[in-house]
Amino acid sequence: MKYEYNFGGLSNEYTNLQTSKIVILPVPYDGTSTWIKGADNGPQAILEASANMELFDIETKIEVYKQGIFTAEPLYDFSSPEEMSQKVQREVSKYLEQNKFPVVLGGEHSVSIGAIEAIAEKYPDVNILQLDAHADTREEYEESKYNHACVMARARELCSITQVGIRSMDVEEEIKNNQTIFFAHDICRRNDWQDNVVESLKQDVYITIDLDVFDPSIMPSTGTPEPGGLLWYPVLDLLKKVIQTKHVVGLDVVELCPNNTNKAPDFLVAKLIYALLSYRFNQI
Repeated sequence: MKYEYNFGGLSNEYTNLQTSKIVILPVPYDGTSTWIKGADNGPQAILEASANMELFDIETKIEVYKQGIFTAEPLYDFSSPEEMSQKVQREVSKYLEQNKFPVVLGGEHSVSIGAIEAIAEKYPDVNILQLDAHADTREEYEESKYNHACVMARARELCSITQVGIRSMDVEEEIKNNQTIFFAHDICRRNDWQDNVVESLKQDVYITIDLDVFDPSIMPSTGTPEPGGLLWYPVLDLLKKVIQTKHVVGLDVVELCPNNTNKAPDFLVAKLIYALLSYRFNQI
């Protein structure tokens, strides 16, 4: 499988692996999703949308693509979520060894498990910042510990986690809740929640963004949309504060289920990733 677009639709000058500081790793996997299918089409939709962006970031006033953005060949053809996680872990570890900044494109949220395992190996005291509508802390779901509903259960076995935007969980997840959670119904009534999130984090941070953290009014293209989500600028404000004050070591963006009649969500994701890269590499 080879995608038609690289991230940003860049010329060869800015997509060479050796000179690029950023690596985009597409993982078009949708093996454990339980309602709306289509997340395996997410990476291609993000790359296509990204090729139509303006590459000058107005807020930071930089062109982050000049740092080099290499788009890897997509990972696919897995027999199980466990095999998929192992392959993602190996690929992310490979790029970390080359001092690249990894950006994993899902696919559904189980693709994050392997990335988090690789990150935790290189940064043992890393803090995972999860933006999500769902807690994803079930120990096992549908006979797999590597289901999308188990992502953060696997993550908390390795490192600290901070969850933001949560508004849906099973009763067993509530009973076993021992992580830092900023529930959507609480933060929507506060003005200091972003600072509180930043203060909860350790110095090394890995960001995992399930797109259903956003309200369905701006992000309807997800596998399990939940009402009451976050909006564009509050999310950007939070992530900018995190990036400016912490050492962000990588990120993933998951759960885009593209809709051919509405391309706006695809473009939102591409712009989100580009904005975060602009914040991150504006600090250098």
